[in-house]
Order: sequence, then C-alpha cells, then structure tokens
Amino acid sequence: MIIEQGRMVMARITDDSFCSNKKIYLLAVTIFIGITYLLYCAISIWNYADADETKYADTAIVLGAAANDKGVSPVFRERIYHAVWLYENGYVNTIIITGGYGKGNQYSDAYIGMQYAMEQGIPQSAVLIEEKSTITEENLENAKLIMEHHNFSSALIVSDPLHMKRAMLQAKDKGIDAYSSPTPTSMYRGFFVKIKFLIREVFFYIGYKIVRIF
Repeated sequence: MIIEQGRMVMARITDDSFCSNKKIYLLAVTIFIGITYLLYCAISIWNYADADETKYADTAIVLGAAANDKGVSPVFRERIYHAVWLYENGYVNTIIITGGYGKGNQYSDAYIGMQYAMEQGIPQSAVLIEEKSTITEENLENAKLIMEHHNFSSALIVSDPLHMKRAMLQAKDKGIDAYSSPTPTSMYRGFFVKIKFLIREVFFYIGYKIVRIF
C-alpha cells in the first residue's frame, strides 16, 4: 500500500514536472519567435531606407512633420525641400503637403509647409495641401482623396528614409500607385539617432501590420 502510494506521488511529480517543462519550452519558443520577428522587421526597415524609386509621377506627397506658426521644423523642412527638388527637376508637376493643426497653432502644418515651398520658388498653383491629418495613415488617406479630385494616378512618397517602409505599405493599402522617394538630407543623422528612430518605426510598423489584419 505504501509502495503504491509512493508510485502515485512520483507519477504526479513526473506529470507536474513535464507540464512545467512544456510551459517553459513554449514560452522560450514564443520569446524566440518574437525576437526573431522584431529583428526581421528592423533589418527590413533599415534596408528599405536605401530604396529610391524616384521616377516621373503626377504628384509628390510630402508626409507631415512638426511645424508651428513661426515655420516648419528641420525634419519637415528637409522633406519639403526634397519635394521642391523633384518639382524643379521635372519629376512632378504638383506637390501635396500634408499635416493638420498642431496644438496651439493658428495655421495647419500643411499650410505652413506650403509657405515654405513658395519661399523656395514653387508657385502656389503647384502646391496642394491636406489639413486634417495627424498621423501618417491619415496623411496618405486624405492625400488620396486630393489625387482623385485632380485625376492624379501616381505619386512619389516623400519622407525620411527610415519612415519609408511603413509609409509605402500604407500608401499601397490606400490604393495609391506610389513610389518611394526618401529625402537624401534627412535630419535623422548619426548612428544612435537612427537607431532611436528605427526602434520607433519597428513599433509602429508591427502595430500597423497587426491592425490591418482586422
């Protein structure tokens, strides 16, 4: 009787140990897969930053960045400057500048951006603005409506290199015939600055990939 009870106790211990080891194994596999996917996305975003598909298109969509009533931020300035270059070199006939109203601002980011583009010699007739968006996806969604209104069929997407992977995915999801044209004068310079931006982009890229499933 005592021997039988001992066997039963040992069996329970063995079963509990097996279940515990199985949970640990599954947890380890899950963590490994998660880390691998994070690294895959990071490498993919980093490599895509070098993709430059600049070609002739109907318009250039400048993705929004910070601005205030005194002027555009350095990041926004370089994005707009690249769009100006595209216009001046005949790649596009119009520029769509995106961005809504920042907190406390009298004017939208897009309007302030248009003023900067005009200061660089771009005629106002060649600049269209989208003033409702607050995030990249909205930038593109609203820019698509402007494209449809003006019968534009193709666009160059202008933003910082490490932003392009997510931006291009979202542009394609919005039905835009889009091509990557990252600014070569990004203000995100230096290894550690780029890594910080990369980490942020990995977070938003994976978040968008999850949301788009639903």
